Amino acid sequence: MHPVTFHCVHYLLSVGELSQLPPDRGAEVAFAGRSNAGKSSAINALCGRRGIAFVSRTPGRTQLINFFRLGAGQYLVDLPGYGYANAPLALRARWEALIGAYLQQRRALRGLILVMDARHPLTPLDRRMLDWFASTRRPVHALLSKADKLSRQAGERQRVETQEMLSRLYPTTSVQLFSSTAHIGLEQARGALATMLEPRDGTEDHVQDATPDGGRIGP
Repeated sequence: MHPVTFHCVHYLLSVGELSQLPPDRGAEVAFAGRSNAGKSSAINALCGRRGIAFVSRTPGRTQLINFFRLGAGQYLVDLPGYGYANAPLALRARWEALIGAYLQQRRALRGLILVMDARHPLTPLDRRMLDWFASTRRPVHALLSKADKLSRQAGERQRVETQEMLSRLYPTTSVQLFSSTAHIGLEQARGALATMLEPRDGTEDHVQDATPDGGRIGP
């Protein structure tokens, strides 16, 4: 596995069904978050590339699982935003089924970056996302986005309170303040992401590039 090169990111493919997933190998880190929490902006800021992940003024536009290649065998995965109230019920149910199966069964998935608005963290839908992922015992790193909207004191208080709550419920979760516009916490977030993508147990994963052909989820 090569060192993470964020600036070399490029779009790979989008899938709307589990059968379309690329081969289950290499190392992936998924980004999840409530619609309008700033998930796509966070991906763009971390990669130092404008427009890599689609940013919309209309929440809920990301309806597919989007894969981005960082390097040999290293991928970022942009999951559909959840909680957009105006989306049809059937569509929301399909999104949940797709996201839930991916999070719980994908072997290449190393960890989850959970993006939450620093002013309104840990909504019921955020907790549901964590519940889905908790059974995997893989790490979660929470970005409290839009931290520039809070004073430094209020932001730090929110970070501590969120970390304390998550430590009791989801022990594998770490928390930081983040702002894609003010570049708050950018290097810290890159460090957490790089750690998740590191080879495990000193071994190298099979790093053949993912392609849409033959993709399966689980064994």
